[in-house]
Amino acid sequence: MRIGIHSREDSFSEYWIEYCEVNDIKYKLVDCYSSNIMNQLSDCDTLMWHFNHKSPKASKFAKQLLYSVEASGKKVFPDYHSVWHFDDKVGQKYLLEAIGAPLAPSNVFYSRQEALKWANQTVFPKVFKLRNGAGASNVRLVKTKFQANRLVRKAFGRGFKQSQAFSDLKERYRKYSHGKSTIWDVLKGIVRIVLPTEYARVTGREIGYIYFQDFIPGNDHDIRVIVIGDKAFAMKRMVRKNDFRASGSGHVLFEKELFDDETLRLAFKISEKLQAQSMTYDFVYQEGTPFIIEISYGTTTKSFGSYPGYWDRELTWHEGKIDPCGWMIEDLIQSIRAGESEI
Repeated sequence: MRIGIHSREDSFSEYWIEYCEVNDIKYKLVDCYSSNIMNQLSDCDTLMWHFNHKSPKASKFAKQLLYSVEASGKKVFPDYHSVWHFDDKVGQKYLLEAIGAPLAPSNVFYSRQEALKWANQTVFPKVFKLRNGAGASNVRLVKTKFQANRLVRKAFGRGFKQSQAFSDLKERYRKYSHGKSTIWDVLKGIVRIVLPTEYARVTGREIGYIYFQDFIPGNDHDIRVIVIGDKAFAMKRMVRKNDFRASGSGHVLFEKELFDDETLRLAFKISEKLQAQSMTYDFVYQEGTPFIIEISYGTTTKSFGSYPGYWDRELTWHEGKIDPCGWMIEDLIQSIRAGESEI
C-alpha cells in the first residue's frame, strides 16, 4: 500500500508525511498541478491533497481532480462527500436542508425582483454572505431594508469582488493592534489595494445571486466542532470586539467543560449522514438550541497542540495530545482494507 501526497506548506501534508515516516507507511510525493498526475498515481492506492481554497490554481480544478481519481477506483482525501460543498455556502444550504440538519435559516435568490420583494417584507438584521470566503471574509451584518436593497442591486448589477482589499486591510490592522500580526502584514494589505492578489484577478466577481442568513442574537461566541471518523474535538471562539463574528477573532478557548453533549452528538450524527471523512461545524445558539452557520472539510493546523483531548462516538473523553492528520491516514487505510476484504 502506498499513499500519494501532494505537499504544500502550512497544510495537513506536513503532518501526513511525518506520520507516514514515523509509522513506516509507504508514501510518494506527487504534484497535483502536473498534467501527468494520473501517471504519477499509477503505483499509489490513494491521493491526499489539502488544497487551499484561495489558491488561484487549486480553485480551478482541485475538486474535479479528486473526483476523477476517486472514479478510477482509488481512495482520496478529501473525498466527494467531504469536499464538493467546500467554500460554497449556497451549496451547504441546500445540503444541510436536504438532510434535516439545523442550519441557521437561510435564503438565496437568483432574481433581483424576488430578492427585493423579500427584502422589503422581512425582518432585520440579517447576515449577508458570498458563496465563498473564510475567516469571516465576505460576511457582513445587514441592519436595515435600505442596506439590503443596496446589496441586492449590486448583486444583480456589477457584483462583488471576492477579495475585499479595504476590509482585508482593516482586519490586518486589527490583528496588528492586538499583537497577533506584524507591521509587514499591514503593509502587504496596503499594497493589495493597488495590486490585487492573483486569486482576486482569476476568480472575478460574484454576480447573479444573493444569499442572506438569519442573524441569531445573544451569542458572544461560536462553537467549532471538528469530526474526523469516530473522533471529535472542539474550540470555543469568542466574537471580535464591537462585532458579531467569531471566525478569525484570535480569542479561542479549549477546555473540555465548555462543550455540551448535545452539540457533539449532533456533529457526529450529521457527519454520519454526510458520509464525511472530516468535517468542521460552526455552531451558534438560540435559547440553547444549536444552529449551524457553516461547514468545511478542513481546519487550521495552528491550534492542534492546544486541544486537551478528544471525544469518541460514544462521547467518552480521551485526555491527551491529539493527532487529527494521523487519524485521517488511519481512517483512509482502514477504508482501503475494508474494500479489499469485500473483493
